[in-house]
Amino acid sequence: MPTDSREGPEAVARAWERELPGAPTRSVATTWLTKAVAAELRKGREAVLRDLGIDAATLDLLSTLRRAGEPYVLTTRQLADRCLVSAGAISQRVARAELDGHVTRRAAPGRRVEVALTDAGHRLVERSASQVLAVDDLLSAGLSDAELNQLESLLGRWLGTMRGVAQDGRHGPGRRTETGSPPA
Repeated sequence: MPTDSREGPEAVARAWERELPGAPTRSVATTWLTKAVAAELRKGREAVLRDLGIDAATLDLLSTLRRAGEPYVLTTRQLADRCLVSAGAISQRVARAELDGHVTRRAAPGRRVEVALTDAGHRLVERSASQVLAVDDLLSAGLSDAELNQLESLLGRWLGTMRGVAQDGRHGPGRRTETGSPPA
């Protein structure tokens, strides 16, 4: 019996082929590896964030405001879209960051709410972002620039395909794609 209890992507695919004959397993290895890479990136970032005294959601919010450029203000809708979260999630993030003095909220025309980065938030994101980006760079050091570019291209294409499938409503048991096969 192996001492490592983790299954590799090929073992997972073979197990599903054995246990559910006929179930689509073409994408199992890719999906498994993508989840494993995401987990390692998250672990690497969390270690740095713990040392910095900031959580990933707050860093995401503050970084998004900082990347917007001066005057470091976005609406809650823009923040939700750029942070890839729901309106409710961004509202919670903003409320926490406001309590900590990292952002301020203000009413804007058209029932919009604008969120602005405070000086304290600006200092925190300046201290944190470069360290988190350094960890990301370290964790991707095993890939060449060309490989990173290729991976970025493939992941971007995959994400675009996923979003297209979701928008077209072709995501469920028995649904068919334009090619006639069930979506993965």
